[in-house]
Amino acid sequence: MEKTISHHPRAKIQDYGPIIGRSTIEELRTLAGRLSGKVIQNVNSTFTGGGVAEILTRMVPLLNQIGVDAQWTTISGRKDFFDVTKKFHNALHGRKEDISTEDFDIFLEVSKKNIEELKLHGDIFYIHDPQPVALIVKRKELEGKWIWRCHIDVSNPDKRVWEFIRNFVTDYDAAVFSAPNFSQVLPIRQFLISPSIDPLSDKNKELAPETIDTVLNKYGLDKDKPIIAQISRFDYLKDPIGVIQAFEMVRKSIDCQLVLAGGTAEDDPESGKVLEEVKERASGKPDIHILLIPPESDIEINALQQASTVILQKSIKEGFGLTVTEAMWKGKPVVASAVGGIQLQVKNKLTGLLCHSVEGAAYAVRKLLGNKEYAAWLGRNAREHVKQNFLITRHLKDYLLLFISLYNPSDTIYL
Repeated sequence: MEKTISHHPRAKIQDYGPIIGRSTIEELRTLAGRLSGKVIQNVNSTFTGGGVAEILTRMVPLLNQIGVDAQWTTISGRKDFFDVTKKFHNALHGRKEDISTEDFDIFLEVSKKNIEELKLHGDIFYIHDPQPVALIVKRKELEGKWIWRCHIDVSNPDKRVWEFIRNFVTDYDAAVFSAPNFSQVLPIRQFLISPSIDPLSDKNKELAPETIDTVLNKYGLDKDKPIIAQISRFDYLKDPIGVIQAFEMVRKSIDCQLVLAGGTAEDDPESGKVLEEVKERASGKPDIHILLIPPESDIEINALQQASTVILQKSIKEGFGLTVTEAMWKGKPVVASAVGGIQLQVKNKLTGLLCHSVEGAAYAVRKLLGNKEYAAWLGRNAREHVKQNFLITRHLKDYLLLFISLYNPSDTIYL
């Protein structure tokens, strides 16, 4: 059966005024007024773990604060269903997966159960990612406007899996992608909306030095030794083994420590296996710290990012990379792979450094550790870039304009 959740963040919409200006908040309220009486129903696969859940946790309550009736529900599924959707996820990212006819049947069987049992109501149904994509079948009984939000990099998908998903997507009113190159040939309207971070959340707010020290002590980290960190879910596509290899190259000439910290997601059955492989690879190396951070540990993640000297994000594929945005907002120099939505954030040698290999990552990290002034300059640029482009208030505006455009297709609306 489905669950419905309501979050109440401490931050109020007016609290963002000092960061983005009061006029922006008034603009959001004005746009929200054009959706008066409309119910927005968000549907995804999990309330915890991963960027989609993180964004919705902050976004849904803020939409309600400005007068939009926004709700959030999840689908349900057995372990074999999430095993299949993880394969789909990897395949849509372009990774080779062995997907059988039975896998497609499992997806359709569980989707049929959700279609029958999920109690949905609303005017706009905002369906996130492939797991609940088949809910579009309910359109016959619910009508309303339907949007499919793709948070992953589908620039080079497995053709068989994409065609399977596409058969559902084409029945939506619109599709939303995070980066221009993720767009696909579709007979429906498409929108580009980048994800965002909440600057007032526990994960991104300023922390007292004592709080940071407490977290470093808890995990046995030396605050006087440079910290290289990658904060990410334990996932092959985040290339944690490659991060360790790059660190070992840097460690040959610079005394530093590595933190690989992250959690698991309810809808990702592969993460436990990845974590064990990473622990085995790091075994016996005291300067490599593998930290499994449980959900709701935002203060700890924040502290680790603020304490880091350089933040890595060595993803093989990446829809966007919220951890990159988080690090940049904290003024940290970032070394990240030149893939997916990361390239919207990291402008090479201006807001961070892009890399294309393990050796490239190691070279960039050494460069930043050896030139503190350059690292600090990149960090300042990075923070300003996030302020202008990737905060939740911009994201709210984009969503409001998207929803309004569904009812006013002839209007000129700039996202």
